[in-house]
Amino acid sequence: MPSPHLMRRLLAGFTLAASLLLGGCGYNDFQKLDEQVKASWGEVLNQYQRRADLIPNIVNTVKGEANFEQETLTKVIEARAKATSIQATPELINNPEAFGKFQAAQGELTGALSRLMVTVEQYPNLKANQGFQDLRVQLEGTENRITVARNRYIQTVADYNVKVRSVPTNFTAMIFGYAVKPSFTVQDEARISQPPAVSFDKPAAPAAPAASK
Repeated sequence: MPSPHLMRRLLAGFTLAASLLLGGCGYNDFQKLDEQVKASWGEVLNQYQRRADLIPNIVNTVKGEANFEQETLTKVIEARAKATSIQATPELINNPEAFGKFQAAQGELTGALSRLMVTVEQYPNLKANQGFQDLRVQLEGTENRITVARNRYIQTVADYNVKVRSVPTNFTAMIFGYAVKPSFTVQDEARISQPPAVSFDKPAAPAAPAASK
């Protein structure tokens, strides 16, 4: 029977060999990249939550404006309700179907907010309301932070997915269950979020009919 000293040496050798094997096949890289994806996704969720928290104050301020277009306001309220009804958890990044629904709901909310801000331009009292302007600045800052967080997530997912699909690390991915993660489809959301073209110019009066001779 091997001595305890020899057993410790054999165990140490086995541990070292396993570490080198796992490191060479990309296991350690998957650990690092997976944590980066989780961290970047967490920041995306934080910024979306920040936006959701701002909306009730914006809605309440706009409600105080007489004769404001209720349909536009209602769409923002409904879009927020839909977006916040989806449980935003870390597991979303491992479920492409749920991730797609989450993105679509957030895209609809972005579009509804864009239309609301366009409509506000018709109301001088709201434009001059300092409280509303402060909220508007906060919303614009949050939208910028969302863009930064989303771009960071897109990049970290791209790095992770390349590792999952590449040889020989794809074998490690299969063994340890590292699957391709979904990412944002920026073009689709940009289309959803595009505010309508609005003109406040009065249409030209129709030309008077020519006098008969």
